[in-house]
Amino acid sequence: MKSWLRTVHFPRFMLGPLVFSIMAMAGCERALKLIQGSDGRQHGTPVNWKFTLPPGDAAAGRNLFVEAECHKCHEVKGETFPGVAKETGDVGPELAQMAGLHPPEFFAESIINPSAVIDDDAKEKGYVGADGKSKMPDFNDTFTVRQLADLSAYLISLKGDGHKGQ
Repeated sequence: MKSWLRTVHFPRFMLGPLVFSIMAMAGCERALKLIQGSDGRQHGTPVNWKFTLPPGDAAAGRNLFVEAECHKCHEVKGETFPGVAKETGDVGPELAQMAGLHPPEFFAESIINPSAVIDDDAKEKGYVGADGKSKMPDFNDTFTVRQLADLSAYLISLKGDGHKGQ
């Protein structure tokens, strides 16, 4: 039995691109199988995957909240922090009331990407600058993952009145 390549006469200079095209199509089919999950060697993002922040230490998070002077802009009802010199524009939402509303990952994202989610009333409350972005600086280069987890744990530990939950 003759090979179809021997039966069909192609000029030699076309064999390279033809072979490459056939191999590329085979690779695309394999890639499609991987994406669709029909191949046992799949290495993609699982359908229901989501990032989960490691557990944090609420006490360490409170200490970091003070060290980073988060209380300069953010009030936490029921908590007392050392005095800091406030400047014009030092304004942010009260945080104790948010404790039960969000998972730790939401707080972590708000710390490293404060413009990711901006409430509709943020502009009228003064939390947003003229550029439409949050006035809060991002802390991408400031906090480690451990510190983000600790800060988030502190915020989650608060009740609506600012006192730590049980």
